[in-house]
Amino acid sequence: MFYRKKEAAQKFGNGKIALTTRLTLEVQGLTYDNIEPFNTFIAQAGLYTGGTGSRVRPIVACKGTVCIHGLIDTQELARELHETFYKGWYDVKLPHKFKIGIGGCPNNCIKPGLNDFGIMGQRVPAYNPDDCNGCKKCSVVEVCPMKNAHLDEDGIMQIDWDTCNNCGKCVDACNFDCVTEAKAGYKIMVGGIWGKRQRLGTVIDEIYTKEQVFEMIERALLLYREQGKTGERFGVFIRKSGPPAGCEAPDRNPVVYTIDGTQA
Repeated sequence: MFYRKKEAAQKFGNGKIALTTRLTLEVQGLTYDNIEPFNTFIAQAGLYTGGTGSRVRPIVACKGTVCIHGLIDTQELARELHETFYKGWYDVKLPHKFKIGIGGCPNNCIKPGLNDFGIMGQRVPAYNPDDCNGCKKCSVVEVCPMKNAHLDEDGIMQIDWDTCNNCGKCVDACNFDCVTEAKAGYKIMVGGIWGKRQRLGTVIDEIYTKEQVFEMIERALLLYREQGKTGERFGVFIRKSGPPAGCEAPDRNPVVYTIDGTQA
């Protein structure tokens, strides 16, 4: 496939290929007359052009499936979203571009919160201080990248839940299994914008299943298509109208769903 891209760039363009920030390839130097022959040529390798305009843009995902920090299969999710929303909604005109980003963990490598719809893998820990054996050298304290775990005056490990980012590093770290997995799934951020004007996406204070993520994206796109103004980014739209129905951040404790779809 890569040889085909190189051959296409040399045959129809000026031989130069650039990588875009959304992990697509830009073949430079094509003339208007070469566009159709170029499309026919790359189609033989299963490739096609696109990726711009007021529509769902190419899906971006980190390498969460091979990264030691990854909590979800980002590449498989990206493929499914690509088929459903990039290809499935390709001919649907939106008020503006709509970007979807998938991060495998809270390390935020691809900055999902700066996409119109951001997805982040989560692994929520469960811990009861009564189960702590009071080890002088606590493996949970050592492994927590946020420094949220500490030993109190009695030598019992405590966790600051207010700043826990659900990276899951503490899960299975304790030699006595004091910290376990309470739930796992997907965190959602909506309305992120990056460019001349920036807006950090609104965090929806729940943990979702994959099925719910697909439902939320469809709900967001339908609302944006019907009620958004031409030229208005999704983040500007929800800043005025609020997140789509069913995506509002709750006032109390979050409703959490596990990977298998059951409510925790």
